[in-house]
Amino acid sequence: MELQRLDGRPVNALRPLRFQRHFTGQAAGSVLTCMGRTMVLCTCSVEPTVPEFLVGTGKGWLTAEYAMLPGSTRPRKARDRSGKIDGRSVEIQRLIGRSLRAVVDLAKLGERTLWIDCDVLEADGGTRTASVNGGFLALLDALLSLRDQLPCPVNEIVRSNVAAVSVGLRDGLALLDLDYAEDKDVDVDLNLVMTGSGEVIEVQAGGEEATFSLPQLEQLLNLGKQGILEISQLQRAAFGTEWPLDAPRTIC
Repeated sequence: MELQRLDGRPVNALRPLRFQRHFTGQAAGSVLTCMGRTMVLCTCSVEPTVPEFLVGTGKGWLTAEYAMLPGSTRPRKARDRSGKIDGRSVEIQRLIGRSLRAVVDLAKLGERTLWIDCDVLEADGGTRTASVNGGFLALLDALLSLRDQLPCPVNEIVRSNVAAVSVGLRDGLALLDLDYAEDKDVDVDLNLVMTGSGEVIEVQAGGEEATFSLPQLEQLLNLGKQGILEISQLQRAAFGTEWPLDAPRTIC
C-alpha cells in the first residue's frame, strides 16, 4: 500500500536534518537543530552547584527546560507567565532530561549542574525529538569545553549518544519522522528514544481513536530504530574528528 506524503518523501525517510554547532557564544554548548521546517535552539549551560540533595556527594546533575517561542506557531503561542508552564512543556522537558541522564555518569561529572535549554524557533512536528537530538550535541560540546576541569575524560562521562525520532501509523502504513500535518492525522503516534548502539531509553505510543496490534508496534519500533541509526550518523558527522565517544577508554 502506497501513501503519498505531502513533501514527497518515502515512508521510511527522515526529513532533511542538520546541526549547526556553536550557534551562540555565551552557553558552553549550543546547537541549532533543523528537522525539516522544525527549528530548535539547544544550549547547555554549566553551573558549579548541584541541588541540595547532592551537595557533598561528589555527584553532578543534569536537567532540562523546553519552551516554544511565541512566533514558532500560527497563531502566536502565548508566553508562560508567573512561573506557570503548560503541561505539554513539562512533559517534554522531563523527557529530554531523562533521555540525556540515561547516558551520563553523573558520579563522574563532579558537583556541577548541566542545564539543557531547548527553545523552539519554528514548530512543524517533532519538536521533542529535535530537542533530544540537538540537546545531546550541546551537552557534548559543553563537556568538551570543560575537559580540563573534569575528573574524567568525556567518553567516560558519556556512555553513548542519544537520538530520538517519531513514527506513526496511518491507514495501516508506518511513516517515519512525522511533520505536523502528518502528526495530527495519524491513527497511532509513537516517539522513540534510543542510544546509537540500539538500546531503548523511552517509548511513548498511543492510538488516536484507534488501536494497534503487537505486530504493528514492532513494525513502528523497527522503523524508528532505522531512523535512530541515521540520526546517530548525522550527529557523529556534525562533530567530525572532534567526536569524543570513540576515544580509547581509561579507568577513571
